[in-house]
Amino acid sequence: MSDASLYEPTSPGAPLSGPAIRILAQYIRDLSFENPRAPDSLRSVAAQPQIELGVELNAGARDGGLYEVELKLNAVARREEPVFQVELVYAGLFQISGVEGETLEQILLIEAPRYLFPFARRLIADISADGGFPPLLLEPIDFAAIYFARKSQSEGQAPGNA
Repeated sequence: MSDASLYEPTSPGAPLSGPAIRILAQYIRDLSFENPRAPDSLRSVAAQPQIELGVELNAGARDGGLYEVELKLNAVARREEPVFQVELVYAGLFQISGVEGETLEQILLIEAPRYLFPFARRLIADISADGGFPPLLLEPIDFAAIYFARKSQSEGQAPGNA
């Protein structure tokens, strides 16, 4: 199966034939921005904050061959104590046909988050700027590396250690 066949353009009402991915919706499931020390945290400080980033992926099947994929991003900026924290759960509803098994898993945990990430990145940049800070521009995330690292980690565990 070629990668090009996964991305064949179709009109929204047309049935999918062969392997295909269609993004039906993208949406914010949850968004939180905390600036616990405002307005003191907004004063210019020479020290750049340390940024801690957490990434979590969830995917689940819905009725009618649809799949929901959630990308959860949690970023905390700290100097000695938290300066700000932003949590975002950004999700998409995907129609996927013509694939199953490990290929479907890879689409849900690599390709779907790759579609969602630029929009989530922009939201985090905008909300941090609206909070009075320079925009927090997240570096691109290699979802394939995360997927394969977790896969090899779970395969390396003995059944009694899971």
